[in-house]
Amino acid sequence: MRHEHVISAKQFSRADIEAVLDRAADFAADPQAASGHEGALLALAFFEPSTRTKMSFETAIKRLGGDTIDMGPVEFSSVSKGETLADTLRVLEGYADGIVLRHPMEGAATMASEFIDVPLFNAGDGAGQHPTQTLLDLFTIREEVGLDDLTIGIMGDLKYGRTVHSLAQALTNFDTRQHFISPDSLRLPRSVRYDLHEQGAQVREHEGYEEILSELDVLYVTRIQRERFPDEDEYHAVAGKYRLDAETIREYNEDLTVLHPLPRVDEIAADVDDLPGATYFEQAHNGVPVRMALLDMLL
Repeated sequence: MRHEHVISAKQFSRADIEAVLDRAADFAADPQAASGHEGALLALAFFEPSTRTKMSFETAIKRLGGDTIDMGPVEFSSVSKGETLADTLRVLEGYADGIVLRHPMEGAATMASEFIDVPLFNAGDGAGQHPTQTLLDLFTIREEVGLDDLTIGIMGDLKYGRTVHSLAQALTNFDTRQHFISPDSLRLPRSVRYDLHEQGAQVREHEGYEEILSELDVLYVTRIQRERFPDEDEYHAVAGKYRLDAETIREYNEDLTVLHPLPRVDEIAADVDDLPGATYFEQAHNGVPVRMALLDMLL
């Protein structure tokens, strides 16, 4: 890895991605293979709720022999007294060997990386980027169907979905055809579409998924994120727009691999869980070896 921080999927080349995924595969095969990080401390600074990202980073550093310190809920920290993000992170870098940051403000991780010297891992910045999620998504896709000659559908909240923005960008490093499925009001932001076209990506946009389901190797489903909407009426206008169930998959594409960054609400029915292609829980589990690889390479 040539990088000091993990901020955006845009920073990764194909070689970078493959180096992380290959190292993650080593850890997936043998979680005890890591050494040399005894005593390392990772600071967790989560300004938004998290289950999988936070716990998998914690698991990853502990499996590497290190430990975590946790800022805890924002309301019980000095942030509630008016402390700036810059001051908070400057303090944490004196306590830890790396910092994992989740923040509701888009661009927060980029800004933070400019004034701290320890490695920073962007665990999601508003509707911006979520690069470590993307790496575990790519690891899962590679394990299931491979990353070249891939046709993938990405469905749901494409406007506010940071996992979508990161994944779409990273996939431009591979031979992929990307189909984006969303209500018109939740289409990919113009800036993301521009970046994809600049990278030569094969991109098609749809409002319905049935028309292209049979063409897909992978369908990456995301929830409609209520917390991102500035207007409640706008959310209710699109809530429940898509719902994938087992009957639909059997009718259109029995070989379909289904991913979801989780949490899900009602966009994937529970009866999909038992299908061979339902891979979202393995996807969540893959967060541990992938984040072990990142920590091992950057700390």
